Amino acid sequence: MSLTDKVCTACQGGVEPMDEAAAQRYLAEVPGWELTHAGTRIERHFKTGDFATALGFTQTVGELAEQEDHHPQITLGWGFVQVELYTHKIGGLHENDFILAAKINQAWDQAQR
Repeated sequence: MSLTDKVCTACQGGVEPMDEAAAQRYLAEVPGWELTHAGTRIERHFKTGDFATALGFTQTVGELAEQEDHHPQITLGWGFVQVELYTHKIGGLHENDFILAAKINQAWDQAQR
């Protein structure tokens, strides 16, 4: 099943974060994302041509985050949106982070058409 076909599941904590080897396997499914913070977070930098486009994409990411009930750190500036994902309750990566990353990639690809 594709990551974009999955939905984020509520993480109650008490689960071990994904190890770096597992994160690397998931990373192959979300082009453009990279591991950061010693393999405990993923991040992607999206370039746009102006502030309005960046703002619109930020809104799209926010809507996806609300739908999935999984909320990223978003940095918005002129010509870019930077998105960072990790699961706060476990202090690292969970499948949910990659599900949302895949859905963000899908939205980005659609916006570029």
